[in-house]
Amino acid sequence: MLMRTKVALGTFVSISADERYKKDVETAFGIIEDVEASLSSYRINSPISKLNEDKYAVLDALSYEALLLSQNYYHKTQGYFDITVGSITKDLYRFGADERLASERELQNATVAFHTLFFDKTQAKLQQNAKIDLGGMGKGFAVDKVAAFLKMQKIKDANIAASGDIRCLHKCKIDIQDPFSDGVLLSLETLEPDTAITTSGNYNRYVQNKSNNHLIDPKIKKSQQAFASITLISHLPSSDIDAYATAASVMPPQKAYAFLDTLPLAYIIIETDTEYVESKNLFLYIKKMDDLEKTGVLK
Repeated sequence: MLMRTKVALGTFVSISADERYKKDVETAFGIIEDVEASLSSYRINSPISKLNEDKYAVLDALSYEALLLSQNYYHKTQGYFDITVGSITKDLYRFGADERLASERELQNATVAFHTLFFDKTQAKLQQNAKIDLGGMGKGFAVDKVAAFLKMQKIKDANIAASGDIRCLHKCKIDIQDPFSDGVLLSLETLEPDTAITTSGNYNRYVQNKSNNHLIDPKIKKSQQAFASITLISHLPSSDIDAYATAASVMPPQKAYAFLDTLPLAYIIIETDTEYVESKNLFLYIKKMDDLEKTGVLK
């Protein structure tokens, strides 16, 4: 298998495929570049960056689709997936840039409300003091675009990984990071082709300590504290489970489990360094799993 890794989407992106598909892999990275050029809030010429800066932007097809999906996720998650948390993640904490601590007063005064965003197929408007952040679904969105292209080329054995968002067009083995160390928490092997895996956690991006992490509950405008990591496994689009993992991460625990149990997916949730929760249907998606050094709870 040929594996190419490049820096994109603010992380490392890897694509693996047979050597004979080398040109297709390079084309796939071009697709990722197109997604980043459209959705990045760090590229001054992207529609999303212009929307945040000027409160108005002309949309291209990718940015419109991402906003439309985000609107659907907002309703599906009862508002727990809300891209207008950008007023906190981008303006206050400034994750990934000139990071700082946000005060309680700043957080409570931040504008977080999806109704401040107006858009159609051609343009978008944003109210003053509002800002959007597509980080909760953008990597999954890019993975979906690459997967669709590879399928069009009749490539059936390929893997795409954008940080915690992975899609295996054939069966594959995946290692999931331990949120409390640099080691591997567990290894799993998918049962069926075209399986998506995503992990959302509070351990990769934070200011000073994990209490100030990038997973913001839009209802109370604070970083989530309930879960160390949530891993979802599904045949749904990667953008879907990326968004659902983000939303579940900031929900109260009972609501998170109830929400995830309504979806066609399996989950492994690490609550603390001594407890994890598996969904009952986990082994419908994975073949085997290394034993965890934790006290497991079967949900």
